[in-house]
Amino acid sequence: MRRFASDSAKRLLKRSFLAPQSSSCSSAAAAMTTTESSPAVTLDSINPKVLKCEYAVRGEIVSHAQRLQQDLKAKPGSHPFEEILYCNIGNPQSLSQQPITFFREVLALCDYPFLLDRDETHGLFSADAIERAWKILDVIPGRATGAYSHSQGIKGLRDTIAAGITSRDGYPSNADDIFLTDGASPAVHMMMQLLIRSEKDGILCPIPQYPLYSASIALHGGSLVPYYLDEASGWGLEISELEKQLEHARLNGITVRALVVINPGNPTGQVLAEENQRQIIEFCKKESLVLLADEVYQENVYVEDKKFNSFKKIARSLGYGDKDISLVSFQSISKGYYGECGKRGGYMELTGFSTDVREQIYKVASVNLCSNISGQILASLIMNPPKPGDESYDSFTAERDGILSSFARRAKTLEDAFNSLEGVTCNKAEGAMYLFPRIRLPEKAIEAAKAVNSAPDAFYARRLLDATGIVVVPGSGFGQVPGTWHIRSTILPQEDKIPAVVSRFKAFHESFMQEFRD
Repeated sequence: MRRFASDSAKRLLKRSFLAPQSSSCSSAAAAMTTTESSPAVTLDSINPKVLKCEYAVRGEIVSHAQRLQQDLKAKPGSHPFEEILYCNIGNPQSLSQQPITFFREVLALCDYPFLLDRDETHGLFSADAIERAWKILDVIPGRATGAYSHSQGIKGLRDTIAAGITSRDGYPSNADDIFLTDGASPAVHMMMQLLIRSEKDGILCPIPQYPLYSASIALHGGSLVPYYLDEASGWGLEISELEKQLEHARLNGITVRALVVINPGNPTGQVLAEENQRQIIEFCKKESLVLLADEVYQENVYVEDKKFNSFKKIARSLGYGDKDISLVSFQSISKGYYGECGKRGGYMELTGFSTDVREQIYKVASVNLCSNISGQILASLIMNPPKPGDESYDSFTAERDGILSSFARRAKTLEDAFNSLEGVTCNKAEGAMYLFPRIRLPEKAIEAAKAVNSAPDAFYARRLLDATGIVVVPGSGFGQVPGTWHIRSTILPQEDKIPAVVSRFKAFHESFMQEFRD
């Protein structure tokens, strides 16, 4: 009976579609076929917060570089250079840096545990990598690296990270304070979601700053409250500048919720002195600000007279605990000597937040289910690398120290090269992966940039790319004192390519300055 009813319904529908339609119906149908429908989504109809968001390190200059790269592939010799040298982003393995062997051995064994039961594995993998893989698998429910984890991250891996933080700082860390994330960027977004309620909420950010902060503040509808680093004193952070900008924001009706500090600095490469860190903590305590400490370059320090100290370590050394200051520390597997950008791992450690607020942070983390398991494993490994006596220790330290010492040499070579150029000054690269030289452009160059509706440093960077294949980021993408112009360059091209970078850059700069000389 059901089949009969279904067949009858189909015949009725067929007749209704085939039957002649009234003239009014036909006219309407014709109008529908001839009138173009408007797009469902236009620039005028999307979220205006997205339009305000900009991310310079992957902006227009990089898009143009990718087009040039396709040209070179399709038509070798079509440009005055043979390859594109990407100095725009801290992405070490894209520029031929090799992964740390121990980390990848452990990761491979965790992802394919079948290997652990094979005799030949002991001839291919180090004994401590095999042992570490077993330990990690034992804390993963069901030993399933392809399954969702706890939204805060696998508890056993958070225990390992907490132990690593405790060893680093000399003060205890709690696994319950740690949220594992897909790199540091999602952690920053989570905190902006938590803190920003409207455009009347502001976040103090350094200028120059890493564009993640300006972009995330824009996306979440807040206000960026800039404080300027002092280029003349090596990109120093002056408390008087923080006080001035805080007062100015409050007078304009902005409720400042947090202070962002990037240490070591991006794009500026400075390493904060302990006394300066103490002053920053006292400032945040006095003004009831959350301290957002971007510490992803903590392994990247190249000067002997300074070392990395976490803000949590400094706060605890001052006697401040959870009831005194709210502090979020960000770490990532993408930087340091490991450079595992594509594995997307990182964490934030939150201290000084009440239980009910932490429950809301956990709720936000739960919306994304969990961070990827490979990134979680690597985050635990960078905070607990091989120790003296482990089979991998000597090879691990050789790889790590080789990368970091090479970074230091590359930074010094590029710093000296920039300072040798007419009208260019570059502060010392104390840490991180970047140099941020100031370029005093001739007035004719500034006018030429205006004529093509470009910022002068973007005009310079575009001309540099077209002439040499070197990709840098204009300083205007990071913020700078009005009337000054900069570029950011990484130190990441392999050491044997640095001389070519220097020679190409020098030749271009001399030609540019001659062309636009006032």
